[in-house]
Amino acid sequence: MNLLAFVGRRLAGAAVLLVLLSAAIFAATAVLPGDAVSAVAGVDASEGQRADVRAELGLDRPAAERYASWAADALRGDLGRGFVGERPVTEVLATRLPNSLLLAGLTLAVTAPIATLLGLWTGLRGGGADRLVSTGAQVLAAVPEFVIAALLIAVLAVWLELLPRVSVIPLGGTPLDVPRALVLPVLTLSAVGLAVATRLLRVSVADAAATPYCEAARLNGVHGVRLAARHILPHAAGPAVQALTLTTGALVGSAVVVENVYDYPGIGRELQLAVAARDVPMVQGIATALVAVMLAVLLLGDICVRLLGARERHGR
Repeated sequence: MNLLAFVGRRLAGAAVLLVLLSAAIFAATAVLPGDAVSAVAGVDASEGQRADVRAELGLDRPAAERYASWAADALRGDLGRGFVGERPVTEVLATRLPNSLLLAGLTLAVTAPIATLLGLWTGLRGGGADRLVSTGAQVLAAVPEFVIAALLIAVLAVWLELLPRVSVIPLGGTPLDVPRALVLPVLTLSAVGLAVATRLLRVSVADAAATPYCEAARLNGVHGVRLAARHILPHAAGPAVQALTLTTGALVGSAVVVENVYDYPGIGRELQLAVAARDVPMVQGIATALVAVMLAVLLLGDICVRLLGARERHGR
């Protein structure tokens, strides 16, 4: 199968999956505890006022009809308006999603090289170093993100007073206006990313080192850095890309928690506020957009693995 056919199949599969997941998100928002009408009309509104608001918001229509209408508008690039403040969902995405992508990009820039080095070191050496790093990664993976964030705030913000406790970003500004505000969120997410990526990369390196191809290289006198650069890394490149792709998926979920802890103006923070306000269109649009981003990352990872596999076969 050539690359274009491969990408076409993956795109078709991603499109079907996006439709199914958006429907699941819509169903989940329909059973959220609480009532969006109360958030809009107020808790003291009469039943008549609540009925009027429900009809105005379209909540009196069957769920299937509301989803079909939403999906048709989404195909035209219109994700609707939030119940609270009547902000267009696309406007919120355009404002907040770049901030979250910046946070994710910086986190991967920190995580990828460190995880690669740790994965190489533990995968090749084994023994005590392997057990030490693997145990540390397992412990770190078991610690909730908000606990890591609280510890970093206590040490770096409160005790040492090196960094702000929250992301103090001026109104209308971007996180790049206050680079120090990015440090704690990036460190927290990097700890989460390292816990996932290091273990996955360690397995990839160990598997690559055990292949007959690498064993033959050792018998020919290739060891150390030369072995890693010429034989281990090329063989483990595909699994490494998959590991980093899975790490990105873990970061998406963690970002929602971390952005709220640090009051970071990202899309995860907006999602939490929308859920708290029972703002169904905003929740639906943001969650679907996050799913689309994750599917795009997975597709890009699949393409990279495919290209690396073709290059490895050609090289041999």
